[in-house]
Amino acid sequence: MRAGDLLRQLDQQLLPRLAGAVTRLGHGPARTQVLSWAAALSCVAVLLAAGWATDERPAGDRTVGEVTRVGVADGDSIPGYVRTAAADLATLAAAVPEPGDGTWALVSLSSYLTPQGAAAVFGDVPVAAVFGRVPLPDRQTEIVRIPAQRLPDDVVAGMTGLAARKDREAADYRARAAALTGDAAVERELRQVYDSGAQVAAAEAAAFRSGCACLYAAVVRAEPAALRGVASRPAVRAVDPAPEVRRLDRTVFTPPLPEQRDVARPPADGGLTPTPPGGDRAGTPTGAPSATASAGETSEPAPDVTDSSPSSAAPTPAPTPPATPPTSADATGGGTPGPAG
Repeated sequence: MRAGDLLRQLDQQLLPRLAGAVTRLGHGPARTQVLSWAAALSCVAVLLAAGWATDERPAGDRTVGEVTRVGVADGDSIPGYVRTAAADLATLAAAVPEPGDGTWALVSLSSYLTPQGAAAVFGDVPVAAVFGRVPLPDRQTEIVRIPAQRLPDDVVAGMTGLAARKDREAADYRARAAALTGDAAVERELRQVYDSGAQVAAAEAAAFRSGCACLYAAVVRAEPAALRGVASRPAVRAVDPAPEVRRLDRTVFTPPLPEQRDVARPPADGGLTPTPPGGDRAGTPTGAPSATASAGETSEPAPDVTDSSPSSAAPTPAPTPPATPPTSADATGGGTPGPAG
């Protein structure tokens, strides 16, 4: 019963009786006393109803503004992370806060797998998403998150969408490079940046289209016993349980890359060669952004397989280089991509 309903019932039950009592008492002193008591009781009833209404208000979403992080950060020890994850998994309680739902966990793989290979590893465990990147030698490439509840079908479909996006990115890079017809040092450096970006994007498109061995982590949800079973499988490097996770869209997952063995750091990028005297350091033209984003950083809500390529309209030459393309799934990819790396 709501507070308003309670007050209406009090009116319907008490007011007729109060009116009858006042009529019978006439205009004597007893009437004044009865009216005073009635007013006091009415005030008490209103205050109680107001307090009840306050208690009934919805508490709202208590997780607003909260972000949970699961995985490694730049500079973290990879062996230390693997040991800590194993210890947390071993001590994970058999009972979970909400029986039947299981515990969220970040599963890192020891090598890059194809969609079919990932299906063999996670076949009997519910998967929410997988993480991947095209492991080009000496190049930083974009980390992507693909929603995948049905393996391998959802991953294959996601890779097909990624291949189409990378084709558009490569075409845009080529168009931007072709629009720079001058021979000034800045334009030569920009052409090098755009050409490098086109090569990487084209290689990523071809790899995703072929269903490459590009997957290196997944977010799963299962009972503790099932998670411990996953940890014992040959392709699994670590299972990091996260019982504190309540909402995936407010969780940042940062799985280590398979090639990261000692410390979490971005992979080396040797795609851009020095261009003296225009470059301020080897591989980076003056004014060009350096590849500082960690290839180990990913997040929720991360961009899934979405179109983040720039417009396909004919571009105009830019006076400054574009931003570095994301090697992290934190990036929303809404702007013009820069050189891959």
